[in-house]
Amino acid sequence: MKNDPYELGWLAADWPAPAHIHAGTTLRSGGISKPPYDQLNLGTHVNDEQSCVLTNRERLAKELKLPAEPVWLNQVHGNNIIQIDSQMDSELTDKVADGSYSKEANKVCVVMTADCLPLLLCDDEGTQVAAIHIGWQSFNKDIITAAIEKFTCPNEKILAWLGPCISADYYEIDAPVYNAARKVFVGAEECFTETSVGHWLMDLKQLVSKQLTTLQVGHISTSPYCTYSEQTRFFSHRRNGTTGRIASLIWMDSQSSIN
Repeated sequence: MKNDPYELGWLAADWPAPAHIHAGTTLRSGGISKPPYDQLNLGTHVNDEQSCVLTNRERLAKELKLPAEPVWLNQVHGNNIIQIDSQMDSELTDKVADGSYSKEANKVCVVMTADCLPLLLCDDEGTQVAAIHIGWQSFNKDIITAAIEKFTCPNEKILAWLGPCISADYYEIDAPVYNAARKVFVGAEECFTETSVGHWLMDLKQLVSKQLTTLQVGHISTSPYCTYSEQTRFFSHRRNGTTGRIASLIWMDSQSSIN
């Protein structure tokens, strides 16, 4: 992990993806945004100065040597997932979706989070990638099944990386959330711990991992980090309210043999 606050913070995905697949999550260090968005805020929708956000995005692209501008989404806690390809309109910043996928090299999928879970996916041959934004609302709308259905390979050939999100210790929800989640797949209730009548702690990582297992996804890797408890590394909406957004990105470089 980088210690210099002026260096861009980046947490590479720790998973057995093919070498030409690049994936990971930004940290909050290395940008120019001022408090409460300090430093590397990448969200344009949180009332940060737009010039700072754009500079942060430029810095991100330069430091990671991105092959193209990421397709930034207007996330609305739904289950819409769009395809990124060479035929797509270049004006994408206002595209309403909570995930994207691509079968082409040099197309950068990205989701932004500040407690929600970023789910990055690829197949074991590295011919398709996806980035999915998962909070309780999108989970309850079964966005994970929608994402897996975008892949043309058998589910057993899909790899998943669950990025940093809020841990169960800090993620209390109420009965409507709990009851809706129980309907998504059998056994979902095992990922909740009741704290009082009508209130539960929700283990988002366990919930997502368990559903991926139910869907027979071949390999699941999970980041150990909690966005709420690790204030110097991550933004957290539940902890701070007004705050910035980290970004989780995935792309295939041009060395892949994709037709």
